[in-house]
Amino acid sequence: MTGAERTVPAGAVLVMGEALIDLVPSPDGPEIYRAQPGGAPANVAAGLARLATPSWFAGALGGDGFARMIEEWLVSTGTELGLCARSELPTTLAVADPGPHGTSYHFHLADTATFRLPDHSAEAGRFAVVYAGGVAAAVDPSADAVLATARAGAEHSLLVVDPNLRTDRTIDPEASLRRLRELCALAHVVKASDEDLAGLWPGTDPDGTARRLAAEGRLVVLTRGAKGSTAYAGTAEPVSVPAVPVEVVNTIGAGDAFMTGVLHWLSTADVDRAAGPAGLARERVAEMLGFAARVAASVCAQTGTEPTLPLPGSD
Repeated sequence: MTGAERTVPAGAVLVMGEALIDLVPSPDGPEIYRAQPGGAPANVAAGLARLATPSWFAGALGGDGFARMIEEWLVSTGTELGLCARSELPTTLAVADPGPHGTSYHFHLADTATFRLPDHSAEAGRFAVVYAGGVAAAVDPSADAVLATARAGAEHSLLVVDPNLRTDRTIDPEASLRRLRELCALAHVVKASDEDLAGLWPGTDPDGTARRLAAEGRLVVLTRGAKGSTAYAGTAEPVSVPAVPVEVVNTIGAGDAFMTGVLHWLSTADVDRAAGPAGLARERVAEMLGFAARVAASVCAQTGTEPTLPLPGSD
């Protein structure tokens, strides 16, 4: 039985995007880099599986040792790989460059398997939620497949988009902005950092951009790192929740963990289908943000990128 033929359980999430290798500076010395599986969509897929949300990763894996490392990691989390493409090409590398204002990345993505994604629009309607985002949404040859799947997700299920804007010499900035803006326009839910929105719509305050996107009938979740998060549900006044205080060990993957928390909450909450996420009451929006903040904190407090399910009522 193929991945496309398997029964998809209620609340399942289709995650469309890349799985790659992050090369991260080691605490053993600045000249030493540690290879670890990454890519925002892969982190989200693995995080959902860790939180017991049925998760299908619709990416592409190569034929090298790095791809085997990624596959072993995803399988160990319980992520379903039946819709994952395979190739003999190598895996994309993302060299992490941590700084005082976050971590930037330099990509080695030419002629790799990572972005050779198939169009999964035919399967999108079988899932409660379709997630699209990451670098795969912005670069060739994967962007068209991500967009087609997102369109089907917007029509047949709940489409959640994380634009996760990246700038790099290997990424065409004009094409990237155009594609990510189009995805945001399709989405029922947009989760973005203040830096994402400032980069996508230069010259416009992220709060103003979030309000505009929400007024068009979306739930928009704006994250500001240590300053917490704000959600804009339709035309209602925004709801803000502070970040959870934690002794920070690691920040890589914190935004993906927050996205995981939002997706888990939406896939398990009884959201009115007619009103959609934009129609959520303020107290439920606050509940969602608080839950996502605790999931993100669970990553910041440890090494690695996999979140843990917070205890009810935990801070």
